[in-house]
Amino acid sequence: MAKGFNSRGMGGMGGNMNNMIRQAQKMQQDMMKAQEELENKSYEASAGGGMVTAVVSGKKELTSVTIDPEAVDPDDVEMLQDLIVAAVNEAMRKAAEDASSQMSKLTGGLNLPF
Repeated sequence: MAKGFNSRGMGGMGGNMNNMIRQAQKMQQDMMKAQEELENKSYEASAGGGMVTAVVSGKKELTSVTIDPEAVDPDDVEMLQDLIVAAVNEAMRKAAEDASSQMSKLTGGLNLPF
């Protein structure tokens, strides 16, 4: 018989392989649960000192925008547009950062695409 091999296969690696498969399956289940939890979260950000507030879901969909009436100046629509863009982008950044952080915890820092 070849060195390192026994009657159970490759040096008893069958048990280790089964354990690795179980761990991978558990990680997959944990990741699916974490993704579901993330999708149900909301992320809020404001711009212009709270003049514009945007809320996005964990699915990275804009769910609401609140605009303080004082921010509405017919002579400066561009400023209002900029505030909306800034608030939405910041809320999206928060959602992406949270998702990345949660997945990193589950994968032990492996760079897996999500």
